[in-house]
Amino acid sequence: MKKNPVACAAGLAAIECIESDGLLENARVVGEHALARIAQMKQRHPIVGGGRGLGLLLGIELLKDRATGERATDEAERVMYQALEKGLSFKVSMGNILTLTPPLTISRQQMDRALDIVEECLAIV
Repeated sequence: MKKNPVACAAGLAAIECIESDGLLENARVVGEHALARIAQMKQRHPIVGGGRGLGLLLGIELLKDRATGERATDEAERVMYQALEKGLSFKVSMGNILTLTPPLTISRQQMDRALDIVEECLAIV
């Protein structure tokens, strides 16, 4: 089996860019900040069951009732479409988890704006 040298060169260039631009550290720092913001959202919005993530792969779980764990599927879809109208795109996983996967280059300010939009939409729902 032959390997494609162009694909290998592209992969190495991507790794070099990730290392030289400090994108892993940025993902860690901004991701931790986002999880702290999501924890604050949980305190303000009963529909937020919790947040979890690793780096910039983030999930915000929406629940109708925290005690029973009943999923807020309709509400999650409404939040997603409200956010899309405000310029923020993400997907819903498992019916009730808002899944945010921003680029590795996202700044803390950009993440704050995205989470502000999510919170605005949670307040509407």
